[in-house]
Amino acid sequence: VQLQAYGGGLVQAGGSLRLSCAASSRTFSTYGMGWFRQAPGKEREFVAAINRSGGTTYYADSVKGRFTISRDNAKNTVYLQMNSLKPEDTAVYYCAASHSDYVYKGESYDYDFWGQGTLVTVSS
Repeated sequence: VQLQAYGGGLVQAGGSLRLSCAASSRTFSTYGMGWFRQAPGKEREFVAAINRSGGTTYYADSVKGRFTISRDNAKNTVYLQMNSLKPEDTAVYYCAASHSDYVYKGESYDYDFWGQGTLVTVSS
């Protein structure tokens, strides 16, 4: 499956952005989906995951209560709504697809397909 992430940009601290990730596959609903991010000079880290139906989600502690992952299987798209953004949220954000429906996973190797990333910059 090919993934295209978009929606990044420059936002002030406290602001909001919504990232989208469109999948090319008609079998999108058979993939668990996740978002990761990589800040300059740091390793890629897990942000959020959602199962195939959208009924179960999982978040990193650093974004819990501020970010919301969701999906629309009719549109082959997964979203990441980011509120109350902080400068430390600045990173390239990647969406990823997994053959597994298990969401309580946060390692890159748990995912099978990756999008190209979209840059989010939060100014203080």
